Amino acid sequence: VQLVESGGESVQAGGSLRLSCDTSGYTFSRGCAAWFRQAPGKEREGVASICSIAVYADSVKGRFTASQDNAKNKVYLQMDSLKPEDTAMYYCAADFRGLMGSELHASGYKDWGQGTQVTVS
Repeated sequence: VQLVESGGESVQAGGSLRLSCDTSGYTFSRGCAAWFRQAPGKEREGVASICSIAVYADSVKGRFTASQDNAKNKVYLQMDSLKPEDTAMYYCAADFRGLMGSELHASGYKDWGQGTQVTVS
């Protein structure tokens, strides 16, 4: 299974970005996918998960929207009203094997992408 993130770049505060996650060897519609982020010196943080419903971290609620296109077998993270504290490497994760209710916990995901950098200034 390969996951490849794209769409990260440098933007000004208040701006928007849309991250995409492509996959080979996995079908997103079969299970949960999620977006995580990790800033330098900080632990990896769950941002949004997509199972039957989308779940968001409190820090991004109302600003970020996770979605899934089953026809294209892609997942997306629309990020609006970006803040400097959103600066991080963003990762796509798939094949969730954890307990329901823990979809924003990194330990539950088997497959990970290499990440895409988002910098907000």
